Amino acid sequence: MGHAKPVESPTANITYRVLNPDYGVFERAFLPAIAAGLGTTIRHFFANVTTRKYIRTIEYPDNPVEYPQRFRGMHRLVPREDGKPRCVACFMCQTACPARCIHIVGGETADQSIEKFPIVFEIDELRCVVCGLCVEACPCDAIRMDTGIHPVPVTSRQEGLFGKRDLLGIPSREERKSGRRDTTSRPPGTAAGTGRKDRAHGDGGAGGSAGGFGEH
Repeated sequence: MGHAKPVESPTANITYRVLNPDYGVFERAFLPAIAAGLGTTIRHFFANVTTRKYIRTIEYPDNPVEYPQRFRGMHRLVPREDGKPRCVACFMCQTACPARCIHIVGGETADQSIEKFPIVFEIDELRCVVCGLCVEACPCDAIRMDTGIHPVPVTSRQEGLFGKRDLLGIPSREERKSGRRDTTSRPPGTAAGTGRKDRAHGDGGAGGSAGGFGEH
């Protein structure tokens, strides 16, 4: 291997090392590195044959892995008590999305407490980068990422496009466990509106300033 010698800088009290690039033929052929890599491979091979130290076979999909609690999963639209989405077509999630995978078309409604509603609400899950900014930006807790599931494999890009009806039909992780839909739950506070929170186990899919439900 090359040798390094300390050199003092003439302009500052700094000592640095200059590596000698004159490697031998043995080093230039990468033989030491190849031997070290083969040694690691052989060591792992015999450890797996005798003790299965480095092998963990998962029988998927018959025995799927339980995702950790902080795993967000794909999006869903939260319904009101009448089954309609909480979304008021404010375009906050569409604006915050860095992947531009959310498309909303708003329309007027006779309900004065809502003003607008989404005629079209689509998410291209193939473009989504799972950043969760749409959830944080939503002031009405209309969109969450608390499903605990990932999008299924598709054979065309069109199949990766989820519309309003698709997103409303996806239950949360807790709803799947209880077997019923919850339209009145208050989301947990997040760093967006109620101060920095301990989110070691995820944020529960809450959005915006206290999820649009006022202060906690």
